[in-house]
Amino acid sequence: MRPLADRIRPQSLDEIVGQRHLLGEGKPLRRIIASGEIPNMIFYGPSGIGKTTLASIIARQTHRKLCKLNGTTASTADIREVVASLDRLDAVNGVLLYLDEIQYFNKKQQQTLLEFIENGQITLIASTTENPYFYVYNAILSRSTVFEFKPVQPEEVCRAVERAFGLMEDDLHSTLQLEDGVVKHIAAACGGDVRKAMNAVELCALSAQERNGDSRFVSLESARELTQRSAMKYDREGDEHYDILSAYQKSMRGSDPDAAIHYLARLLEAGDLPSACRRLLVCASEDVGLAYPQIIPIVKAAVDTALMVGLPEARFPLADAVLLVCNAPKSNSGHDAILAAAEDVRAGRAGPIPRQLQNNHYDGADNPNKGQFYKYPHDYPNSWVAQQYLPDNLQGVHYYHYGENKTEQAYRAYWERIKKSGNM
Repeated sequence: MRPLADRIRPQSLDEIVGQRHLLGEGKPLRRIIASGEIPNMIFYGPSGIGKTTLASIIARQTHRKLCKLNGTTASTADIREVVASLDRLDAVNGVLLYLDEIQYFNKKQQQTLLEFIENGQITLIASTTENPYFYVYNAILSRSTVFEFKPVQPEEVCRAVERAFGLMEDDLHSTLQLEDGVVKHIAAACGGDVRKAMNAVELCALSAQERNGDSRFVSLESARELTQRSAMKYDREGDEHYDILSAYQKSMRGSDPDAAIHYLARLLEAGDLPSACRRLLVCASEDVGLAYPQIIPIVKAAVDTALMVGLPEARFPLADAVLLVCNAPKSNSGHDAILAAAEDVRAGRAGPIPRQLQNNHYDGADNPNKGQFYKYPHDYPNSWVAQQYLPDNLQGVHYYHYGENKTEQAYRAYWERIKKSGNM
């Protein structure tokens, strides 16, 4: 018997759950499909949310022959075979080529594909879970319209879950009694992936406890066991990896401890301890910095502890460190200073090192200006003396600007007082 997720696949646009921003009444993609003039398209979004299903519906509604290829296994020869099918009677209205995981096609394969979609005989619908602007050949992108599919919200997944349990009752010739909360739990635990929800329904129904007569009971505990970790969508090489890391650091920078702990938990549940540690160290320096300089060795100690004890215990020192970073005052003055200085260096604005700073201990006979003339600051009151440090062409440039936090403002007040005192 075919899997439930395949048997319950929608047969019309109205049966598709989610994607209302694309397929709702009056929305752009729905109007395009209704017109019958289908452009080359790229469907971008996570798995299990209807991309393949929609391609099948489009082919059926526009009376095109549907050919499916997968970028992980298809070759250039497979593309040519699709082209050869244009001469068959079943392709009289043209061919719709659905290419799943186009990101796995190399540039040469994508160029071959381009050759055959140029004349309009083949309509391409490519799907990808990765950002197409990074993975799809520009020439194909320029000839295609990109539509972003989004994870299906739990309240919409509930519709599919209820329908799936009804279908399982027919398969099992038995009534399924669901404990309160089962449908909502499966809908929420699938992480927006309808296919995962269908798989969970099938497992719950098959493992349901038999009761009197022709009924079976699906408990909430059973649903929880069969859907555990199913909402984890994480690929260390994909967009999801970088999206979670970005949200993790931005939440710490934004001083939101609840969000930061949430993203830390997602990283650690996926076993990605190194990334969690690295971003935490970066954030301590980049975003807290001189507002609380002691935080850097504290966070380093927490990271060292986490790496030493490993998971699951590593969660605790990292949680403490993340909350510390969230609650600490913030300053990116060091971050801004080094980026500004690096920009000058890359632009060639460097200049000779001032004479008094050079590592010279001997002046040649041809040097009329003998002596290095370096003033040792510790020989002067308050260990400071005015002298030139920047190259001549950068005199007066300021890369560092004091942050508004009390630590840097205390530094500022101290040095303004010292430098006003003289020591020229």
